[in-house]
Amino acid sequence: MGVVRRPTLTPRQEDRAIALFGLLGGLLLIALKAYDHTLTIPRWAPVPALLVMAVLELVRRTRPVLAVTVGGFAFAASVFTGALLATSLMYTDLLYAAVLYGTPKMSRILHLTGAASVLALSTLVLVYSDASDAVAVVVLATLIYLAPVWTGDLVRKHREEADTQRLRAEQTALLSEMDRREAVSAERARMARELHDVVANHLSAIAIHATGAQSVARRRHRPEDDPLVEALGVIRENSVQGLAEMRRMIGLLRDSGGGEADESYAAPDLQAVDALLAKARAAGQDVGLDFEFTESGERGELAVPVGLAAYRIVQEALTNALKHAGPGRVLVRLDYRPEELWIAVDSPYRTGAGQELPGARAGMVGMRERAGLLGGSFAAGPEGDCWEVRAVLPRALVTETEEGRA
Repeated sequence: MGVVRRPTLTPRQEDRAIALFGLLGGLLLIALKAYDHTLTIPRWAPVPALLVMAVLELVRRTRPVLAVTVGGFAFAASVFTGALLATSLMYTDLLYAAVLYGTPKMSRILHLTGAASVLALSTLVLVYSDASDAVAVVVLATLIYLAPVWTGDLVRKHREEADTQRLRAEQTALLSEMDRREAVSAERARMARELHDVVANHLSAIAIHATGAQSVARRRHRPEDDPLVEALGVIRENSVQGLAEMRRMIGLLRDSGGGEADESYAAPDLQAVDALLAKARAAGQDVGLDFEFTESGERGELAVPVGLAAYRIVQEALTNALKHAGPGRVLVRLDYRPEELWIAVDSPYRTGAGQELPGARAGMVGMRERAGLLGGSFAAGPEGDCWEVRAVLPRALVTETEEGRA
């Protein structure tokens, strides 16, 4: 069931409603003669004071000093022209609004004038009448002059305390967010240091040693198409590329947000698949692997995270084929559909191959996580004499707003 929300009135609409209902209620009381008409006065005599109170209700928030001052004179006049309940209630509302929307000085003045009025009226009644009438006047005058002032002062204090607590909560949330960001920045800086000190240094060492080994092989007059020279070239090229990508990741980790990313290391996408396959062909010659690549559909525009995830999935699938597959053909297929990108990599399957290698199965977890983070799907496993890798990625990322609408 849906929640039914009641329509809320604006402050101006509330003031208009109070003035209208007060005026209509007062006119109804006058028509019914439900007011103090002991004096010989015309029936319409209470109407002017009632009209003045209704008009003042329209400015009770914006001009509280004017409203309560003029309202006091109108209320005093209504005592002699006919004490009307609607006029009295609207005057108490003006006192309440003057304390709530006026200055603290106005609140103190109304406290003093209200107490003085109660004291003066009770003294006069006590002088010219008995004590019981004086007590009744004290109660009635307190309800009119002091009760709305006390109520407005209490409500104002509660509102100020609520505003203070709200501001304190916002400040606490802001400090917590700043602490969280600092913690995230510190953790990213630590991860960047670890990657730089451990992984990047090892990749640099591999590239340097591969370059040195190539130089030694050339000095010994080995031809360029020698398998050893080609293998050293592949090792050097892969290590240099891995080092460049590692530096890009280190730069992204060190960027704490708000700054522009380093554009010197662009994120790879599917346009680099041809170069990736060329390296795989060079590395797979010695193990009897042949690579074939096919595309179908229109590539069009792909979201950057989608292109990067697709590239990494193909890269990891080719790496697994080089490590674990038997001799044969590795088929890479990309199917660009209107809403999705289908990735398929089939390689010859060898039972138990590569299970003892460090990091085995970690690549599968990484590919599955990349697909899952984008809202896609991933599956891999043996099918007959082939090892199949299947991934389906959405061509465009879905924002939180679009997801909520869906």
